[in-house]
Amino acid sequence: MKNTLTLTALTALVLSSMVGAGIFSLPQNMAAAASPVALIIGWSITGIGILFLALALLFLSRIRPDLDGGIFTYAKEGFGELIGFCSAWGYWLCAVIANVSYLVIVFATISFFTDINHNIIFGDGNTWKALIGESILLWFVHYLVLQGVQTASLVNKITTIAKLIPLGLFIILGIFSFKIKIFNSDFTGIELGIPIWEQVKRAMLITLWVFIGIEGAVVVSEKAKNRHDVGLATIFAVSCALIVYMLVTLLSLGILPREELAGIKNPSMAGLMVELIGPTGNIVIASGLIISVCGAYLSWIIMATEVPYIASKHKSFPNIFSKLNSNNTPYSSLWLTNIAIQISLILIWISGSNYNTLLLISSEMILIPYFLVGAFLTKTAFKTKNKKLLGIGFAASLYGLWLIYASGIMNLLFSLILYAPGILIFLYTRSQFSIKTPLKFFEKMISILIIITAIPTTIYLINQ
Repeated sequence: MKNTLTLTALTALVLSSMVGAGIFSLPQNMAAAASPVALIIGWSITGIGILFLALALLFLSRIRPDLDGGIFTYAKEGFGELIGFCSAWGYWLCAVIANVSYLVIVFATISFFTDINHNIIFGDGNTWKALIGESILLWFVHYLVLQGVQTASLVNKITTIAKLIPLGLFIILGIFSFKIKIFNSDFTGIELGIPIWEQVKRAMLITLWVFIGIEGAVVVSEKAKNRHDVGLATIFAVSCALIVYMLVTLLSLGILPREELAGIKNPSMAGLMVELIGPTGNIVIASGLIISVCGAYLSWIIMATEVPYIASKHKSFPNIFSKLNSNNTPYSSLWLTNIAIQISLILIWISGSNYNTLLLISSEMILIPYFLVGAFLTKTAFKTKNKKLLGIGFAASLYGLWLIYASGIMNLLFSLILYAPGILIFLYTRSQFSIKTPLKFFEKMISILIIITAIPTTIYLINQ
């Protein structure tokens, strides 16, 4: 059967794609950025914004069930051929680099069990031994996904449950160990010497990234058993993730004073677990991190594979990516994705890079597609004069603009380096499908602007 993903499988896909490695470093990251009161304000604003984005995805999945693939098809339907392609291209590249980072993080964490001072085996996940391990895991998952999305989603459900066990244990222990005196010791962040609103902004820069993956159910909506479940899965997963993130962050500030928590080595949750249950805590969290990242990796492989396939069906990617195997897996798209990941892993090994700059730039590429989701709902609601949907769409668009602004103009400019080669693929695809409709004036101007801006930005980045 083609439509095999249940509500549980869709929810697990979204939750697993959002809850990856970042949550295990949240305690230290947040403590270094803001005080308890600023974190409460920051999480509240983020929670409201992300729920509006989730609601936008919910209602679009119901009023436009014909638009499979969500992120890409909403952009193309609402704003034209070029914008739709850029949305798909940017999302796919973001997913590829995210998967590279997950593989590197897995083996960097395994080094916790294998490496000693004078015997570095996996290091930061960029040694030749790590490359071999990452490549084996990469092609094993490739084989798994080739067996069909139902097989992969079953494994994903198992890893999602497994990753919630150490997180649940941390939260339970944190509740019993929480001390209000410690939590209130620097409630407004006087020792930080930064105004409350600046603390809120710093905290929200961290929360920008922890919800990436919210679109997972929409991306694979074509394979949902019931289209009505797509939006529900998104709401369920986002609500669960928001609760877990807030509990992990705020409970941590009641276990150790903020300034002490800010100095803990990441993954900081491991250090906190040592405080709670002794040396075993390191093993519990390191194991949980590996399982969590592997689950997130599997989710993102599924989503990364789906985007070129859907885009090809809509004549926005070359025709070869629309091909399916006997298990209804878009195998050409899967091969493209995993070859790109393998090349990236080799480059990381050669350069000794920790991939952070590329990951930051690629993450920027997903923010514009998020904004376009809210903008498309706003446009749709305006045409139908539906005030409720108009309000949700406007709020989601506003939150999307905030994400782009908060991440920084330089990261937006750097992302154009990755968009520029996509323009050539876009033009080739139009030629392959013999699309005769001329590009609109604004599409031509955007294409030229991307290419022109990418050249000096590339030179600037090389010279840094």
